[in-house]
Amino acid sequence: MEMLKHSSAYRLRRALNWVPLGFAYAFLYMGRYNLTVSKSVLGDSLMTKAQFGEIFAVGAWVYALSFVVTGPLADRLGGRLAMLVGTGGALLVNFLMGLTLYGIAFWGWQVSVFAAFMFLYALNMHFQSYGAISIVTVKAPWFHVRERGTFSTIFGAMIAFGLYFAFDWGFAVAEASRAASATNPTVMAKIFAAVFGLGGSGTDQNWWIFFVPAIMLAFFWLIMFFFLRNTPGEAGYQDFDTGEESVSATGERLPVKQVFRKILTHPVLIVVCGIEFCSGVLRNGIMQWYPIFASEVGFKKTFWVPENWGLMLLLTGLAGSFLTGWCSDKLFGSRRGPMAAILYGVMGASAGMMALTLGANLWWAGAATMLISMSVTGVHGILSGTSTTDFGGAKNAGAATGIVDGMVYLGTGLQSIVIGHITPVGDLAKDPNNWKMWPVFLVPFSVIGFYLSMRIWNALPKKASKPTAVPAEPEYQPGN
Repeated sequence: MEMLKHSSAYRLRRALNWVPLGFAYAFLYMGRYNLTVSKSVLGDSLMTKAQFGEIFAVGAWVYALSFVVTGPLADRLGGRLAMLVGTGGALLVNFLMGLTLYGIAFWGWQVSVFAAFMFLYALNMHFQSYGAISIVTVKAPWFHVRERGTFSTIFGAMIAFGLYFAFDWGFAVAEASRAASATNPTVMAKIFAAVFGLGGSGTDQNWWIFFVPAIMLAFFWLIMFFFLRNTPGEAGYQDFDTGEESVSATGERLPVKQVFRKILTHPVLIVVCGIEFCSGVLRNGIMQWYPIFASEVGFKKTFWVPENWGLMLLLTGLAGSFLTGWCSDKLFGSRRGPMAAILYGVMGASAGMMALTLGANLWWAGAATMLISMSVTGVHGILSGTSTTDFGGAKNAGAATGIVDGMVYLGTGLQSIVIGHITPVGDLAKDPNNWKMWPVFLVPFSVIGFYLSMRIWNALPKKASKPTAVPAEPEYQPGN
């Protein structure tokens, strides 16, 4: 195959597409996992662990089922408009969640936080479902199959930065907004306190945990409105054959029912669905619960890993994404299965180590959580962000990504319900040995994910297996 070549102007315009889109997606994550941050500060009187698990599970399942509508809709509307709709809806609902807490504190609203958040968070997750499918839909025409390992790195980096914003920035907002000013606040907490005038008011200003991501999403919504484009052609550059396979014989968009039927009977994509269900269990089984575990046991502020949980997720996510994308393209010839299998092996070993060391050694258990986070971000980026378009085709990328990403959140909902009910409560939660069933629950899913990844070890899109080249210099068309 000939070396892929793009002009420097084309690469710059592609970056201009991706920088605002990537940051918008990252702040969608902040507006998604701020529920976990709020659980850490609201206390059991407003939201128990079981209620948190139920709220997050319902939201995750709404997210998954929304893809039946939003996936094909993104294919029809285009990723740009779909992303604007999703971002706009998520920022509005985050504002309403913050307003609910403000109304309870100052306006005497007799509202159940559990009931209000159950509805609002489910609505938030519906709009959140536009995010990944919009990114993959926009990505497809801009990247050749042989470049998409690189894209999985970009996609994974978006996720990693989103988790950093969600947890480290989210907890910084929570710290800055306490009723009494913190005695030794973090740098980010000082910044948020200064910018938004938080803290020392005599009231915990928990609503800012939801207002801040809404503000950030509004900022990037405006930037995307002016700069985001669906295809190189819309930005004034030449469109090209991306070398992908398609669930459609002609490569064109199919009717919704036919798309779902073909994807669910595709020999590779159906296996990817199973792998990503396991990814949802492992990803959120660690990401959601480790900071809660650390907080309830009592070492969140004294052990470096949970104290900097967002930074850990950023670093491990970037490492997993770069490693997976580079190895997939350079070592395994753009096959996605080998890296998924290797990383699932790492996850299985790490979950087992975590189960054995949870109450004995903070560093061993902490290292296990970091390895799982690194591995699952790599798998998610290479499968949901890349394989779906490799095998589904650009015209049906939204539907393909919708089904696969939906499976992630079906798994997320399952773990949220189960772990929310098997973890200890009250004084029992202070003993780490009482949390053993949490990592034990994760082990079987790592084994299943490894087995399924081995099944697609040699899978490669049919067109990409033939020599294919893209235009060396996509030409700019003046006036566009």
